[in-house]
Amino acid sequence: MQNQNDITIIGAGIMGATLGIIMKKLMPEAKITIYEKLDSVAAESSDSWNNAGTGHSAFCELNYTPEQEDGSIKIEKALDIASSFEISRQFWAYLKEQNILSEPFIKTVPHMSFVWGEKNINFLKKRHKAMTPFALFEDMKYSEDFDEVESWVPMMMKDRDRSEKMGVTRMQAGTDVNFDIITRGVMAYLKSCDGVDVLVNHKVKNLSKQTDGSWKIKVKDTKTGKTKTSNSKFVYISSGGGSLPMLQKSGIKEGKGYGGFPVSGKFMRCKNPEIIKEHNAKVYGKAAEGSPPMSMPHLDDRRIDGEDSLLFGPYAGMSLKFLKSGSVLDLVGSLRFDNIKPMLAVAKNEFGLIKYLVGQVMQSKKDRFKFLKLYFPVAREEDWELYTAGQRVQIMKKDKEKGGVLKLGTEIINSADGSLAALLGASPGASTAVTTTFEILEKCFAEQLNSEDWKSRITEMIPTYGKSLINDQELCRDTRKATAKELDLVE
Repeated sequence: MQNQNDITIIGAGIMGATLGIIMKKLMPEAKITIYEKLDSVAAESSDSWNNAGTGHSAFCELNYTPEQEDGSIKIEKALDIASSFEISRQFWAYLKEQNILSEPFIKTVPHMSFVWGEKNINFLKKRHKAMTPFALFEDMKYSEDFDEVESWVPMMMKDRDRSEKMGVTRMQAGTDVNFDIITRGVMAYLKSCDGVDVLVNHKVKNLSKQTDGSWKIKVKDTKTGKTKTSNSKFVYISSGGGSLPMLQKSGIKEGKGYGGFPVSGKFMRCKNPEIIKEHNAKVYGKAAEGSPPMSMPHLDDRRIDGEDSLLFGPYAGMSLKFLKSGSVLDLVGSLRFDNIKPMLAVAKNEFGLIKYLVGQVMQSKKDRFKFLKLYFPVAREEDWELYTAGQRVQIMKKDKEKGGVLKLGTEIINSADGSLAALLGASPGASTAVTTTFEILEKCFAEQLNSEDWKSRITEMIPTYGKSLINDQELCRDTRKATAKELDLVE
């Protein structure tokens, strides 16, 4: 007899864990099954070494605030991301208060933007002026003073020419987040709940819609080789780079025309404690002229497995895999009649990106290190090593004017009847997992979401639910202060 599930989640990373626990809180009697093809949860994009660990809140990420043709700075995306991260902080504070998360998973690390050149300095000044009227960003400091910047990041200023023109912003409220600790903590809690199964070493082979509206799911136990089937009323595909192939297997018309562009990331890693102790910040620069926004260089203070380290990157790479643990046949296997034209159009329109990636792949160790020394002039090669981080799949989709476009972000695709949802894309991803979950609920559980029962349960988890942290300045300040106290953060 087939298992009957209310909810099936494909992928045991931060996105699947977030939807899983929120749904279990909203529907305590629900039967939930989570499938993960690897032998542990949080083993792909949510693994700490596979992501930058930045609590993306638009404090330092310059690609969230593009400069317009008239010279103005567009900050709407930054406001949305910053307020979404505050919602994530509320939810994590709730999980900690409920003892669902006990291991330290977040720490205060100031977020900084660091630019050179008159054009970039003027951009950063305008950005600072546009953002600071909002409580979300009101504590952002701006400086061009060498001594002040040196007090913030002494390591970066050693042997730097004092006459060098620079513009720098700093937000004390920035964070470093260990998403795999959050994922593992949530999954451990879910496994302890009645009606929840978290099954690793289980690969979903196929999805098919049944006449009663449910989904038949064919799954292979990769340890035993046995195949089984189950039925589910709702399916959430949250398998990172593996989401596109799963979406294609579902056959829903809303998923037609989507393609994926895989990009791998490499970082330089430093573990020298004498260097690490001198740098307490995540410092983001501006993407080089002609390179894509995903290439924003950053020098990050990280804490992974209880150990501090510094990361610098990313250095992009080309790969045909959709997952770090995937196959070189992933890209070719994703080709369909409905997405070939958009993908070819992207290849034509984004030649600069292809050129950039080829250049990155051809870089020598000397070239990579030369780039690092722009940020850390006294860096020594023996203190740094290159490692490959996670794999990201950027969205390619149809476009009426261009034929196809590359979308640098995330997108939710859902069936018309709300029985299936899939998450494609990358950054800001994990940092806005809670907001993404509620967007899925709005699309697929709209009636329940408007019920008084669900509203009451949601406000217990997220006190500001339904309110604007962008427009309500006092609410924003009070919320940040409350979550900082619960999460042991420095404001």
